[in-house]
Order: sequence, then structure tokens, then C-alpha cells
Amino acid sequence: MMFLAKITIGLKEGMLDPEAMAISHALGNLGFPTDNIKTERVFLIRFDAADHLDAEEKARGMCERLLANPVIHHYEVEVHR
Repeated sequence: MMFLAKITIGLKEGMLDPEAMAISHALGNLGFPTDNIKTERVFLIRFDAADHLDAEEKARGMCERLLANPVIHHYEVEVHR
């Protein structure tokens, strides 16, 4: 069965986010002051799995083995058929 995983990866609380800081500064210069910005990456991955549970396990494995660094990142997985 084919599944689509939406994987969102972001920095854990307390980690410096230089990209977000640069964007916040630039927005302020353009007249859009901001209080707080955080960046996250979203991956949409279509793959084959036996069932929904297997798909979730595979998506989490992708995060733990390649997509996210567990020391600095948190991640969220949503799996759909």
C-alpha cells in the first residue's frame, strides 16, 4: 500500500535558530516587526508499507536515521493513505 508521510522537523527549545533571527531582522527592516519566529522543515514522502502502523514506523525510522538530529531537533510524523 502507498502512504504519504508529512514529516515536520524543527529545532528544540533553547537551540539557536540563526535563519529565523535573520528573517526576523529583515522583516523588521521592511516594517514588519515580529516578536518570535521559528523555522521548521516539512518533508512530504510517498512510500510503500504493509499497513498504517508499518508506515508510521518507517517514517519515524527515516527521522531517527537521517532527517533529524535527536540532540537538537524534534519531529512530528503524520501518515496518510
